[in-house]
Amino acid sequence: MIKALIASITCCILLALGAAAQTTMQLAVNTNAPGAVISKNIYGHFSEDLGHCIYDGYWVDPSLNVPKQGRIRMDVVEALKKIQVPLLRWPGGCYADQYHWSDGVGEPSKRPKRLNAVWGMVLEDNSFGTNEFLQLCDLIGCQPYIAGNVGTGTPQEMSNWIEYLNYNGNSTLAEMRKQNGHEKPYNVSFWGVGNESWGCGGNMTPEFYSDQYKRYATYCLNYPGTHLKKIASGSNGEDYNWTEVCMKQIPTGDMWGISMHYYTIATGNWGHKGSATQFDESEYFHGLKNCLHIEDLVVKHSAIMDKYDPAKKVALCVDEWGIWTDVEPGTNPAFLYQQNSMRDALIAASTLNIFNNHADRVRLASLAQTVNVLQSLILTNKEKMVLTPTYHVFDLFKVHQDATLLPVQFFSPSYTYNKEAVPAINASASKDSNGVVHISIVNIDPHNAIKINASFAGAANKNVAAQILTSAAYTDVNSFDAPNKVKPAAFTDFKMSDGNLSVNMPRLSVVVLEIK
Repeated sequence: MIKALIASITCCILLALGAAAQTTMQLAVNTNAPGAVISKNIYGHFSEDLGHCIYDGYWVDPSLNVPKQGRIRMDVVEALKKIQVPLLRWPGGCYADQYHWSDGVGEPSKRPKRLNAVWGMVLEDNSFGTNEFLQLCDLIGCQPYIAGNVGTGTPQEMSNWIEYLNYNGNSTLAEMRKQNGHEKPYNVSFWGVGNESWGCGGNMTPEFYSDQYKRYATYCLNYPGTHLKKIASGSNGEDYNWTEVCMKQIPTGDMWGISMHYYTIATGNWGHKGSATQFDESEYFHGLKNCLHIEDLVVKHSAIMDKYDPAKKVALCVDEWGIWTDVEPGTNPAFLYQQNSMRDALIAASTLNIFNNHADRVRLASLAQTVNVLQSLILTNKEKMVLTPTYHVFDLFKVHQDATLLPVQFFSPSYTYNKEAVPAINASASKDSNGVVHISIVNIDPHNAIKINASFAGAANKNVAAQILTSAAYTDVNSFDAPNKVKPAAFTDFKMSDGNLSVNMPRLSVVVLEIK
């Protein structure tokens, strides 16, 4: 007993000493060499008809005692408006390639009831359909991104859906839209031609899909007032051959973008992905290591795209990304409900820094998923709603939307675990239309603070303000009982002198600096 107590005290002392340790590094921001514009659509989100994302997330029972517009839950909407969500992808995901849009229009009580065979064999009453989704986007103030059905649908069905949405004439489909309560066309621009066609979207080869894309895209028409941004179903993670074949066989002028999907699996084992809350440093380290691997994917897919599209006209659209863990105990395994920790916030911030730094090619992304599914921004339980640590990252990083990328140069200290190492620091910087510079810095090291000495070439900086997101443990979460355990706060541990900025980055922290 005494030995155990001594060991416990020793461990606490070692942890305290580790937390107090500090390394110094140099970081340079060059305001004289601006890069690409960081598209706001990098900060997009994804909401699939899966689990409680739509139903009991956005779309609630009429009797639920929360602010509503129709059946759309308005506290969720207001939270998404606050972080300036630019884009929302729907109806899937795997569900997109079994979804038939005509099931979800017209009088709700008369809509057919279908089986959601992809996610849990649950009944889909189609009360949330096209008009409801577009009303949701309008309330949020974001662009809709619709994934069309290539797996079980036809080119005619996809063409009809686009006509229903975007034609401002007197055709039967346009009249149907008007009768359903929307006189003017919706002017939907972002259009996915299938989803994960290598897998749940049809188990196709890239050669077959490329031909299918050209076939379907032929009938995806541009109606007056709306030019479609057609997005090809791209690769699964490291499937570089898929990108190669699609870029070679599909004319670059026929697609606005090509997608890439990548999920962080902390264990590296899809059969046992690990807990969202009960994980040790091994899973923490490998979660961050696997997250940072997305930069390798972006670089390699971009290099393939450069061969066929050196002008970078085609966007790389990472329209599904985030950490995927085992579901929370006692929940439906097919509903993919997981908690969201400080680790997940660091994963989100690190990924967004990577996307920012590759803004010349990455011009759209969608975190999976917005409410109650995978790496959610928001969790709901009847009347209760909680904002996750990941939500707060998007709130801090919204300053980068449509700002101009600024090159950042630094050599990061390593975060080492069991002889493996990853960079402890990642960062990105931008200048907005008012000339304000923002730098987002992440320290993933769970033990060591890091002092950063930053210099700014070509900038006369006077005023600095900052916010921080951090917590005592990487397993910390926001729960319905303790919704504010992980939240942003003002940060003051920095000093500006003679144009140079010194910042003390705590362990496990995300800091966003504003420099005027």
